[in-house]
Amino acid sequence: MKLLLIGATGLVGHEVLTQALANPRIETVVAPARRPLAVTHRKLTAPVVRFDDLPKDADWWQAEAAICTLGTTIGKAGSREAFRQVDHDYPLAVARLARARGTTRFAVVSAKGANRNSPFFYSRVKGEVEADLAALAFPSLTLVRPGLIGGDRAERRAGEHVATLTLKFLSPALPKAWRINPAAKIAEVLLDAALGHPTGTRIIDSTEMA
Repeated sequence: MKLLLIGATGLVGHEVLTQALANPRIETVVAPARRPLAVTHRKLTAPVVRFDDLPKDADWWQAEAAICTLGTTIGKAGSREAFRQVDHDYPLAVARLARARGTTRFAVVSAKGANRNSPFFYSRVKGEVEADLAALAFPSLTLVRPGLIGGDRAERRAGEHVATLTLKFLSPALPKAWRINPAAKIAEVLLDAALGHPTGTRIIDSTEMA
């Protein structure tokens, strides 16, 4: 099958890419990114794109399944508007183009607590993108809602790093809802959805990835 992967330069996206390239069921991975990927592979096509001006006529939009792992923080984005662009507008633009080319399965990294009616901006944006993706009527849509994501990021997020160390230490005594979700496990869930999730919308909670 052919897989479209958006967000391959991030922590979870890199894990998805690694697992996808090693999976014999996947023949081609198309991973558009803002900068050239450090990975080369016979299965991989990685066009450099601008997400605010995506090439609508590119033939690589046509794929059996798509995975989106785009995401940032308000601090890194610099403003609420920039955060919303990365976590809502870009995933939705990608999904629309993929759906228009016949993609039937779409899996996206959302967040624990996503709710379009939430009083918290972050959770509200995540809930809004979930609802807008559902409106595109993918035959198969998987919404993956991790809590704190564990793994080695290219950039250090100070608050997240402290929280990760704390939760690692306390993990054996914590309920699943409070445990770290390893990036590799999230990637595994996303790929499983892309490769064969049945029709309908499915929500995968953080407790399923602890």
